Amino acid sequence: RGMTTLLYTHPMCAAHDPGPSHPERPDRLKAIEAALGEAAFPGLVRRQAPQAESAQIARVHPAEYIEAIVDSIPRTGQVNLDMDTAVSAASGEAALRAAGGVCAAVDAVLSGEADNAFCAVRPPGHHAERSRAMGFCLFNNVAIGAAHGRAVHGLKRVAVVDFDVHHGNGTQDAFEADADMFYASSHQYPCYPGTGSAAERGLGNIVNAPLAPGSGSPEFRRAYSENILPALRDFAPELLIVSAGFDAHGRDPLAQLNLATEDFAWVTEELMKVAGECCSHRLVSALEGGYDLDALAESAAAHVTALMEG
Repeated sequence: RGMTTLLYTHPMCAAHDPGPSHPERPDRLKAIEAALGEAAFPGLVRRQAPQAESAQIARVHPAEYIEAIVDSIPRTGQVNLDMDTAVSAASGEAALRAAGGVCAAVDAVLSGEADNAFCAVRPPGHHAERSRAMGFCLFNNVAIGAAHGRAVHGLKRVAVVDFDVHHGNGTQDAFEADADMFYASSHQYPCYPGTGSAAERGLGNIVNAPLAPGSGSPEFRRAYSENILPALRDFAPELLIVSAGFDAHGRDPLAQLNLATEDFAWVTEELMKVAGECCSHRLVSALEGGYDLDALAESAAAHVTALMEG
């Protein structure tokens, strides 16, 4: 049988506008929504991403930081939080719904309402450190979802696997001192944000698989088969969360890896196998990067197809 797959998104996530010519633009979500439309994916169960409560976000980010982000939101136009991270009038609610969508997906999957879920949300999250917005990210959506699974559902071990082309420095920052959390990332190296060398291992719970610029499918699949997937199986998570960035695609303008759309289907299938073995298929995925609209739409569709086919 196929899986029951939920799609969480919200119009406010598309209203977050970092400004003209910014790569992390509203059209990204519109492209994904078009690709995942009812006609192409009639079996996909669609839900509105709710706003996260402050208490959910505060498991990862200090209250003063949450307040500072909320206070930075302008009434009109854009405000830059750093060189490449900007907010608009809709960004505060969008960020709450991005984190809230992941928490709601964790609730639905852990309660058995669905096997898995994809959260088509923005702003993305994996670069957000505890007290620092960066790399287009405000709140660390996947870390907040992982913390929610532990606090509300009594989980002990949660894993995040991140195939975005950039290293998720924020997720590593949130997890590296906690042996019950696992973070693995494949990413171009060297590249933004400069972290993610193979030597960064936390308490043995961090697995970085840096890939040289120009690497493609063989190097990517080897990194998973030989490094990330065995470590993930050894960790045996009770919930698997995926940072699903599609910017390692060969057509993406922001980095220099050469993955094909099929590689995202493959890695999703491999992660589903581990979730099937370790945690009753329980998997929640959240959108991170991906900046070529056609490649993003195709790759997200391949990812969701794999989630639904199980």
